[in-house]
Amino acid sequence: MSKIVGRTLDFLELFAEQRRPLSLSDISRLLNIPVSSCHDVLQALSERGYVYELSPRGGYYPTLRLLTMAQAIAEHDPVQQRAEPLLRALRDRFDDTVLLSQISGLSATYLLAFEPSHPLRIRKPVGSRVSSLHATSGGRALLGSLDDDALARTLASMPLPALTPHTATSQAAVRQQIELGRARGWYLNQEESIEGVTTISACFTWHASSYIVTIAGPSPRLVPRLEEAAAALLQVCGQLAMRVSDKIGR
Repeated sequence: MSKIVGRTLDFLELFAEQRRPLSLSDISRLLNIPVSSCHDVLQALSERGYVYELSPRGGYYPTLRLLTMAQAIAEHDPVQQRAEPLLRALRDRFDDTVLLSQISGLSATYLLAFEPSHPLRIRKPVGSRVSSLHATSGGRALLGSLDDDALARTLASMPLPALTPHTATSQAAVRQQIELGRARGWYLNQEESIEGVTTISACFTWHASSYIVTIAGPSPRLVPRLEEAAAALLQVCGQLAMRVSDKIGR
């Protein structure tokens, strides 16, 4: 990523994090970059209508142009248009977090996140990556999508730290969990990445890309309905894959 693009994104993420007007010196200090560089980025954003100055020395803040653009983009996102109704219904049925991520190589990026009504919930920011591939159900789903040679190479090269007392930390144990997931069509993480949290994931293919759907929640809430949730998860993944196949076949 070029430096200027990276800094521009840093600016926008900083405003989202701070949630207040920021002066030139504030931005320079918080991002640890020279004032002159901050000035150049602010000028460019201001000239394009993305930020405005509240008053002389009153600090800068983003305009609503970002929101307007984001809404226009989201409304025409083909993934969101097709997946949202099914994933939202899945969330409503189990009242636990439902996530959609897309696999790219050995990483997967969260594209959609639907949170439950409960205050005790699992949060994953859209745009963040699936982490701890050996211990999370989403990570195991990603690993399970690899062919056997690629899976063996990946497991041999990646660290397998213990995140909780329940984490599988040997190649054999992780491989066993992946093979079990492949056989039943869904992958389980029962308190292996975070104590007290259970997640299940399954994959589907959409326009030659692989996606992961995950249901995540506190173990006392999700485990008693695990088989029901797994069946519903597989049904949703099947419907999503079928919708795409049907459209391609027309």
